[in-house]
Amino acid sequence: MRVGPLKLKAQIFCGDEPAMGPGKADLLEAIDRTGSISAAGRVLGMSYRRTWLLVDSMNRCFVDKLVEAQAGGGAGRGARVSATGHAVLARYRAMEARLAAAATDDLAAMAALLREAPRD
Repeated sequence: MRVGPLKLKAQIFCGDEPAMGPGKADLLEAIDRTGSISAAGRVLGMSYRRTWLLVDSMNRCFVDKLVEAQAGGGAGRGARVSATGHAVLARYRAMEARLAAAATDDLAAMAALLREAPRD
C-alpha cells in the first residue's frame, strides 16, 4: 500500500517462503475476476511462468489450496479462488488497511522529513 512517497508492505511467510503479500493478493483478485490464471497474469503484466509459480507457492503454503484450476479452455475449465482463498484475501486486505491506519501519523511525519528526489 503506497501512501504518498511511502510504501507500507505486509508479507506473510511460510517458513522462508513468502506465502502472501500485495502481489499475490492482487493475483488472487485478478484470478477471481477473470476465471483464469493465465488471463490474470496478462492483466497484471506477469509472464505465464511467473503467474503459475506464484499460484503454486500460495497453494503449497496454506492448509487448503487458494486457487483451484482445471487445465484447458471450455466449459468447467479455468481457475477459481477457493473459499479459503477468499478468506485469506479478505483477512490480508483487512490487515493492510489496519496497518495503514495505525501508521498514518508515522507515515506523515516521515514524509515531512523526506526529500522529493535524491541529492545529485
